[in-house]
Amino acid sequence: MTHLAAATARIWTREATALAGLSACGLALLLTTGLVLRLDNIIDWNLIVLLLLASGAITVAATKAAAQAPAGLGLTIVLLGALALRLLVLTQDPLFSDDIYRYVWDGMVQGAGINPYRFVPADPALASLRDAVIFPNINRADYATTIYPPVAQAFFFAVTRLSASVTAMRIALIGCEIVTLVVLIDLLRSLGTPVTLATAYAWHPLPVWEIANNGHVDALMTTLVMIGTWLAARHRKIVAGIAMTVGALIKPYAVAALVACWRPWDWRLPQVVIAVVVACYLPYLGAGQGVLGFLIGGYLHEEGFRSGNGFWLVHAARTLIGDVPGLLTLYVALAAATLGTLALRIVFRSDDSPQLTTCDVATLLLAGLFFLSPNYPWYFLAIVPFITLGGGAPAWTLSLGAFLLYMTYPDYAARFLIWKGVISGAVIIAVLATVIHTRIFDRLQGAFQWTR
Repeated sequence: MTHLAAATARIWTREATALAGLSACGLALLLTTGLVLRLDNIIDWNLIVLLLLASGAITVAATKAAAQAPAGLGLTIVLLGALALRLLVLTQDPLFSDDIYRYVWDGMVQGAGINPYRFVPADPALASLRDAVIFPNINRADYATTIYPPVAQAFFFAVTRLSASVTAMRIALIGCEIVTLVVLIDLLRSLGTPVTLATAYAWHPLPVWEIANNGHVDALMTTLVMIGTWLAARHRKIVAGIAMTVGALIKPYAVAALVACWRPWDWRLPQVVIAVVVACYLPYLGAGQGVLGFLIGGYLHEEGFRSGNGFWLVHAARTLIGDVPGLLTLYVALAAATLGTLALRIVFRSDDSPQLTTCDVATLLLAGLFFLSPNYPWYFLAIVPFITLGGGAPAWTLSLGAFLLYMTYPDYAARFLIWKGVISGAVIIAVLATVIHTRIFDRLQGAFQWTR
């Protein structure tokens, strides 16, 4: 009994320490978040970014503490903390992006029975919809039709039928987060992992700020990718593919995750994907070629992807050696070869376990986003739920490093080159460290089993 009592006491002490650490981290996150709200537009913008990075470091510590906390009480603290963080930033107007105003506008345009792909917001045909809150805050209002694909448009329409306001849109996107968290917790439970590791998403500053405050529709895409992953882990590949296709019709880069749903020579999935895409675009085809929105017509040019400078490695190479002919083509070929190799390994692997399926989706999203090298932090939202589902250190690094894209720099042309370089370098180091650590662990584990 003495040994049993001692063991029980150690467990209670470890759990109590973990709960105390988790609670302390939660309070620190609330204080840091409140400080960001207080300091906005008062001091140097870069200091705010550093506070966001500090919030990320606190979340890492909180996740480590949560792993040792008892499931019931620990998860309760995590969920209450997540709610408090989102309510705190929901009280403030969007700080880092005005995209949400376009969401509400597109919903209003559809509510008036008008195809959102036909007119720019400043077009006289939409004059009757202009108000004093939404219209003045729409970016690219005088030259860009909507950039958002049809499933996003359907979401905007549905939300604005309840209330055509920024607050309503953000609350709806927080509702998407609730679904994401439920799916994440169930995946963690089914994989035999502590459900309290949901802290990595629930308290991560990227979704807190980019969804609850800025209100980015990537929240809906992330939810659909998570549902697709949940289904794929249960070997329901076709339905999983449908969910991920619908997600890609919100933000197209989600298409990378589709590979995890396909098995060689099964052509049902490609057929279903085509059918879903056609069905979703049908209601908007009255706009003709304009149904592709501003994405093809202008966004890719504005963000430097057509010229190649939007891709960090191309931009860096041109800065160092000049504009070598075919450099962009070479980069695209490199990215395609790397992603293709990953896809082939996943598709032709015989092991189809839930653990590997979730890791597959995490790997595909990480690799796709790394090569895409977006200019905005919210593009990395999709990888946050996968931090504890196989993403590990690279996912932590990429999702937290994304805040560096908000950093200012005296030379605007060099801004993204520098900060994307820092992020990319850190991710490469994290990937190498993970590979080395995994190989060492596997060898030690193999040696231990051999000695037994």
